[in-house]
Amino acid sequence: MKMIKKITSVFMTFLVMAALVIGSTSMVFAADKIDESVKTSLVTTAEGLTDAIVALKDADIENYMNTGDDFTTSAMQSWQTSKDELGAKKESNGETTVTLKDDQYIVTVPVKFEKANANFVYVFESTGTPVSMSVDVQYGLGKTLQRAGLNTLMGVGTVFVMLILLSLLISLFRFIPNPEAKKAAEAKAAKEAQAAVIAAAPVQAEENLADDGELVAVIAAAIAAAEGTTTDGFVVRSIRKVKRNRR
Repeated sequence: MKMIKKITSVFMTFLVMAALVIGSTSMVFAADKIDESVKTSLVTTAEGLTDAIVALKDADIENYMNTGDDFTTSAMQSWQTSKDELGAKKESNGETTVTLKDDQYIVTVPVKFEKANANFVYVFESTGTPVSMSVDVQYGLGKTLQRAGLNTLMGVGTVFVMLILLSLLISLFRFIPNPEAKKAAEAKAAKEAQAAVIAAAPVQAEENLADDGELVAVIAAAIAAAEGTTTDGFVVRSIRKVKRNRR
């Protein structure tokens, strides 16, 4: 409990110092060129905040995330998501830089850790109020290539999985009933049956004539006698019975 209070007091001390020092020189912040005294104050504040954040334990981070202001909460979230990738702090990794952009000061604190290097990036308003803090992990060439390879493999694998699922989905379409195709098949079968009946009609007529050969000969002779000609002048192809109403 004493350690938490000590770390909390150190953390809040740096925040108050930043607000007081930078707020008292807000007119200098508005200038195009950064004043050296302001730059020194920003560097000292950012480096002190970095040391305090890195020294926090998991319980302290959770406590700040639950009870801190917006800046403290965002800073704790950024550090919590990056600290496992970095490991323990080893030393500073170069000079802290201060740049002015859109009336805000961006302070970058480079730090070397056991697993990788990282830049703690702070943003201060022109009034001296800290806005945000982010941890930019600097991966080495090998780690960068490894992450790129994994991302590429994951992307290609996702594409192949989607293609396989799409092929399976298309193959299932044949099990889905299609009313239009069924109607077309029935209409085609009806047309073929009708054509078969029409083609079979002359054959049936010829068969009927062949069965009534004597009757055909008698009728043909009667017609020839009535017309005064011979049976060679015409051919009897069919015989139909005519129904007449009796009076």
